[in-house]
Amino acid sequence: MAERTVAVLAGGLSHERDVSLRSGRRLSAALRAEGLTVEEWDTDAGLLERLRTQRPDAAVVALHGGQGENGSVQTVLEMLEVPFVGTSSQGCRRAWDKPTAKALLAKADFSTPDWVVLPHSTFRELGAQAVLDAMVDRLGLPLILKPDQGGSALGTQVVRDAAELPAAMVGCFAYGDTVLAERFVDGVEVAVAVVETEAGPTALPAVEIVPESGVYDYTARYTAGLTDFFAPARLSEESAKAVGELAVAAHQLLGLRDISRTDAVVGADGTVHFLEVNLSPGLTETSTVPMAIEASGGSLGAVFAELIDRAIKR
Repeated sequence: MAERTVAVLAGGLSHERDVSLRSGRRLSAALRAEGLTVEEWDTDAGLLERLRTQRPDAAVVALHGGQGENGSVQTVLEMLEVPFVGTSSQGCRRAWDKPTAKALLAKADFSTPDWVVLPHSTFRELGAQAVLDAMVDRLGLPLILKPDQGGSALGTQVVRDAAELPAAMVGCFAYGDTVLAERFVDGVEVAVAVVETEAGPTALPAVEIVPESGVYDYTARYTAGLTDFFAPARLSEESAKAVGELAVAAHQLLGLRDISRTDAVVGADGTVHFLEVNLSPGLTETSTVPMAIEASGGSLGAVFAELIDRAIKR
């Protein structure tokens, strides 16, 4: 492994640039501790030339949002035949769109909160208040609003009073042209990482998320001390098994590869509800995937070193 050079792709130009850089730095340090030669590359206009002239043995996509998760960078890596850790471009396009992911899981008989998807133009053309009233009639309150694409909970807001909806919609549209409005489910919020091993996709211990504010938004995710995490989650044996099965199913149904993270809620009645999947999960000091790896008895560097080895051999 020491003879291999790995390019960790981080940064980019999405709203999640800063988080991606933090993930990239932490992963790079962990891989160096495993004896690999690691270079940290930003994804700018010089990326293609750099991949051609300084071709690494493998790349790890540590980009969040935008080009890092919608399949764009993955397509470039595939065109240049650079082995990389992460989901293929085709799988990225499928999973990046939250409504598509929810529909595929629902079709496979997994529970996911009822939802509607509406572009900004609908509110403009049909009248914002009329559309909002219809949304509440269909889904009830509380609701959670989020951009149909994107990560790190940017633009995500929980609405408990109809009077809060117009301002929440404006905040959501700041990060995308289409909003996913979803029935809010109270319960135990968990994140479940899936790592591919010789035995196939394997769910790591679920991480329970308890934000101080009650909403796991961008600030709660990346500000130390604002969220309590429990790894493994404080779930019954039955619920722990169910969330693991859901995460593996999502990984397989959506055509993900190497590593992913599924977000879910366990309702008061024990029902496990799929929320969304992340195909390039955060690796920062407050991210759940490193916590899950540690709870499983592994280390971040060792897990990714193994994934790099698998990518090179593909």
